[in-house]
Amino acid sequence: MLLHRLTTLAAAAAMTALLAMPSLAQTKKRIDKVADLPRFTYKIDGKLEDLVRDEAKFKPFAAQLRKDIDSVLAEYDIADKATERQLLATLVQLDWLEGRYDDAIKRSSQIRALEEKPSDKITSGMLLRAMDGARRKTGSTTSQAYVEETGRLLAAELKTMPYPTVANTIKEVNQGAELVGENLVLGQIREVLQPTVDKAGALSSDLAPAIVSSRYLLVTRLPLKQTLISTYGAYLAANKVDKPDIWAARDVALPPGRNYPPVNVAVWDSGVDTALFPGRVVMDGGKPAVIAFDLKSDPSTGELYPIPADLKSRIPQLKSTLKGLSDLQSNIDSPEASAVKQMLSTMKPDEYKKTIEEIGLAGNYIHGTHVAGITVAGNPYARLVTARIEFDHKLIPDPCPSRELTEKGAKAVQAYVDFMKKNNVRVANMSWGGSVKGYEQTLELCNIGKTADERKAIAREYFDIELAAFKRAIASAPDILFVTSAGNSNSDSTFVEAYPAGVVAPNMISVGAVDRAGDEASFTSYGPTVAVHANGYQVESVIPGGEKLAESGTSMSSPQVANLAAKILAVNPKLKPAEVIAIIRDTAEKTADGRRALVNPAKAVAAAEAKA
Repeated sequence: MLLHRLTTLAAAAAMTALLAMPSLAQTKKRIDKVADLPRFTYKIDGKLEDLVRDEAKFKPFAAQLRKDIDSVLAEYDIADKATERQLLATLVQLDWLEGRYDDAIKRSSQIRALEEKPSDKITSGMLLRAMDGARRKTGSTTSQAYVEETGRLLAAELKTMPYPTVANTIKEVNQGAELVGENLVLGQIREVLQPTVDKAGALSSDLAPAIVSSRYLLVTRLPLKQTLISTYGAYLAANKVDKPDIWAARDVALPPGRNYPPVNVAVWDSGVDTALFPGRVVMDGGKPAVIAFDLKSDPSTGELYPIPADLKSRIPQLKSTLKGLSDLQSNIDSPEASAVKQMLSTMKPDEYKKTIEEIGLAGNYIHGTHVAGITVAGNPYARLVTARIEFDHKLIPDPCPSRELTEKGAKAVQAYVDFMKKNNVRVANMSWGGSVKGYEQTLELCNIGKTADERKAIAREYFDIELAAFKRAIASAPDILFVTSAGNSNSDSTFVEAYPAGVVAPNMISVGAVDRAGDEASFTSYGPTVAVHANGYQVESVIPGGEKLAESGTSMSSPQVANLAAKILAVNPKLKPAEVIAIIRDTAEKTADGRRALVNPAKAVAAAEAKA
């Protein structure tokens, strides 16, 4: 199965994105799925790093990429605003790099008009506006006067912003400023894209924008690093106000000792340290009930994500790194945060691959246990069943997709669900996802398919096999409620054909993420299949070994709803999945902007009890 866990940290591509953040004459062709966008290919000779660093070598590549993006925007009506924003963002970066400053500001305004989340509407383009104002005043984009004026203008705009609305966004961009370093910026170019070019001699339009982002970061952001840290840091220090917590009043904990039946809950994830949940684990022959398949979709053993023998001694250090990343996201000044800033911003070129892959491995190792802790919190009647997946943490996929592997993965999906049925599971949480475009990009990194169109066809074939198997599997278990995370791509789950988030089924519910105040998370995906929203921002839970860690992602919001479903079934075990979903949806509170339906556990459990 080509799947990834849905948290917001640790993946190299996600880090790059975190750092890089920027009338019709005739009828346009409608694009309702991201897979229907046209594909382009760029032949590249030599080293990509030279292309990024050398303006003369960059120009012809940039001209062709611009031409293709312009053609897409001119000829197609794209249903998803996030995709349109991404295309425009690449043009903004090209405009600035080419000295087309007025065009950059104009397009930035277009992006701002397309923003959908309150914080994004306010903060979109703020740094670009400051850079342009400083350029106009100083007549330079490189002088010390320019750097200082950029900081001054940025600080002035920040002062006008409502802190409760923009707080999380500013913390995130500050985290990016703290971490950015030359070798972090160039790491994906050297370790992911260069091997792809070495094998194929070209890059697709899916991967090519990373070259632009890398050059843009080197030219515009690195010289401003200290100013950005100081400016964002000063704003955050002047507004040390915790956002209100709406969840404490909505929470409900079931009291022990009641005549409630146990509710078996499957955590379909990277594995669970069941020793942390004594008396709350479903047993199978005297051992915790566990089903597991490895990266090749072969049956596996063990309840935790496997750590290679040579890395086991580094588990404490890897946990410390994850805590440092979490603290940075929360703007917490800790020894772990300082260490991770130093490590990532000053790493040597030959350290990138090892460092990023180890962070990904550590994230996989802790993910399922963290999710399990959220799933059973406040419910002494919940009983855990472990359905363990292995997620690939390598920068270059290993193993690469194949028809055989896809078919084995499809069979594994049914085996997981059959195991859940055998163990009387009532609720299953799925904090993971994949997409047809994810398959395409993996095929490209693996040099499978001679052309972009051939990769498109192969990806569609493999994706459809796996998607059909998933639909059959959950249809075969009508008495299990499957709860899934919406995804972290800040886009429409149905437009990107996210799986399982985009699936419609009577026994499945998809969950988006908000923060402690109920404000929409910057990363959360959305769309018609996303039924409700729960806290997915810096949610604290346990990790293997028993330590506590705060994590963000729809991975954390989904188990909040799985938790709620298990509580509902404890107080009213006769309810069917569709009835549980109806109670959760009917008691959720719609926000004024219509974008969020905030779950209310206390009301939902009371409603379920009233129906008993």
